[in-house]
Amino acid sequence: MSHQEEEMDYAAADYEMGEVEEDMYFAGRIMGDTESDEDDDDEYNHLECKLTRKGGVYYEFWQNTRSVKSTILHFQLRNLVWSTSKHDVYLMSHYSIIHWSSLSSKKTEVLNVSGHVAPCEKHPGSLLEGFTQTQVSTLAVRDNLLIAGGFQGELICKYLDRPGVSFCTRTTYDDNAITNAIEIYDGPSGAVHFTASNNDCGVRDFDMERFQLIKHFSYPWPVNHTSLSPDGKVIAIVGDNPDGMLVDSQTGKTVAPLRGHFDFSFASAWHPNGHIFATGNQDKTCRVWDSRNLSKSVAVLKGNLGAIRSIRFTSDGQFMAMAEPADFVHVYDVKNGYDKEQEIDFFGEISGVSFSPDTDSLFIGVWDRTYGSLLQYNRCRNYSYLDSLL
Repeated sequence: MSHQEEEMDYAAADYEMGEVEEDMYFAGRIMGDTESDEDDDDEYNHLECKLTRKGGVYYEFWQNTRSVKSTILHFQLRNLVWSTSKHDVYLMSHYSIIHWSSLSSKKTEVLNVSGHVAPCEKHPGSLLEGFTQTQVSTLAVRDNLLIAGGFQGELICKYLDRPGVSFCTRTTYDDNAITNAIEIYDGPSGAVHFTASNNDCGVRDFDMERFQLIKHFSYPWPVNHTSLSPDGKVIAIVGDNPDGMLVDSQTGKTVAPLRGHFDFSFASAWHPNGHIFATGNQDKTCRVWDSRNLSKSVAVLKGNLGAIRSIRFTSDGQFMAMAEPADFVHVYDVKNGYDKEQEIDFFGEISGVSFSPDTDSLFIGVWDRTYGSLLQYNRCRNYSYLDSLL
């Protein structure tokens, strides 16, 4: 993560949350979302972007929950909304990690990091003293495991079916320690792992069966996001360099460069088929790649206003969502070659997007002083076969 860190990132350590949110608002809405966005809109018009047809209707509006206020702390990091079922979603709201049930319309505080948080279990390498007033920069939730990453390299691990926090660690004491992204996945043995991407140029792999750091790879630039391929063999890595890379998941060595973007990247995601993956960049594009031929992108998809901050594929591979910093989420029909898209248009900064594992729901966190909320869209289904029963 780049550029305005001294002005933006460490503001979180010096100010109360309300003042940080003021900084966030002015950074996102007035200063421009990125250096790219401050420039003339024509800067990247030379890019050969795919002409897509708008008007797709893949997910229909279901509800807008104003009682849940989704918030963000860093204007470049937007992975703060995670769905574990079509009714269950987790998100950051000020100093709290909140669970929202769309079935019962009930919100529950899962973890509050405004005060002192310490692990209630003892594991080698865990910081038993814990942390105080953690500024959460990124979040990941999968099945029963929740992991929060902080501005000072903090990692807080909590199992949702256990009381308290299981594990706390700090990736680095480096000044440039912010945790940019976290990915939870199943290792080859079936053990749960997670990968943390940090501004100290490191990628760290933790085994959550043993609560141990097992791999640490270093790169020439800050790593903003990583995504492990479905077969577990390679990792897509993007960061403060226009070129991303595919690396071997065991050694960390580069398998192939990813050339085509013109600015820094903050998003990546794999299609479940294991060949296709996508990267999101501050040049306002999402590039779709095929790992079998990386000489050029399969498609270049353009946003409307700003950087592509997060990307998600549905678990069945039918759709891909890409989120801009504010106002727009684009949902593409992957199986029909990204030719058509559904453009979801609203007002507010986007804290994160998440498809439910069964693909039935799409959740969008909206941060805005007036209109902050959680949007839910439900997948449109074709039930015409039921007509035969009439």
